[in-house]
Amino acid sequence: MKKVAVILSGCGVFDGAEIYESVLTLLALDRANAQVTCAAPDVPQQHVVNHLTQQPAPGETRNVLVEAARIARGNIIPLAQLRVEAIDAIIVPGGFGAAKNLCNFATAGADFEVNAEVARVMQAAHHAGKPLGFVCIAPAIAARLFGGEQVEFTIGTDAGTAQALEAGGGQHLNCNVRNIVIDQRLKIVTTPAYMLAGRITEAEAGINKLVQAVLDMA
Repeated sequence: MKKVAVILSGCGVFDGAEIYESVLTLLALDRANAQVTCAAPDVPQQHVVNHLTQQPAPGETRNVLVEAARIARGNIIPLAQLRVEAIDAIIVPGGFGAAKNLCNFATAGADFEVNAEVARVMQAAHHAGKPLGFVCIAPAIAARLFGGEQVEFTIGTDAGTAQALEAGGGQHLNCNVRNIVIDQRLKIVTTPAYMLAGRITEAEAGINKLVQAVLDMA
């Protein structure tokens, strides 16, 4: 049984983990009989967005781990407690939380930085030869951490976003919503999901392929 860590970034597309992407990832892993550990950094969200109005909620604060626990039905650990040696692979669903809470690409642009705990876990897993999967905008994390190794990745077809992420040295490949980009050399898999998806079945198609590709390399 493959053991896969799923790193969440909160709960909700505009300020946390994209819920459909997260659930589709968990569903695909369960169908493959993988053992899943959900984890999230125990840090404040960059901000809170009212998902009804899609506007920031002044004065509200939320914790990434506490919010991510909503998706994981409470079965989640702080990222600091994740033991890389105990897992076979890592997958990161998207949502703005990936670009606001796991890194600051959403606010800093091309000069962004990855959360130190996220970077530590990802680099440790990568150096141990374990495959990594990134969904939607989460490939930004791969572009920053592994750009020096000329990682190949996709966030779909958005030229401006791709150019900003290529500043770190990686190579963006255009990809449609139902497909994936596999960097076989670095064992990194990416898919556009809701960077392009107009319906949940479109996101599901790419996520299912990503999960299978990650498990095949684990």
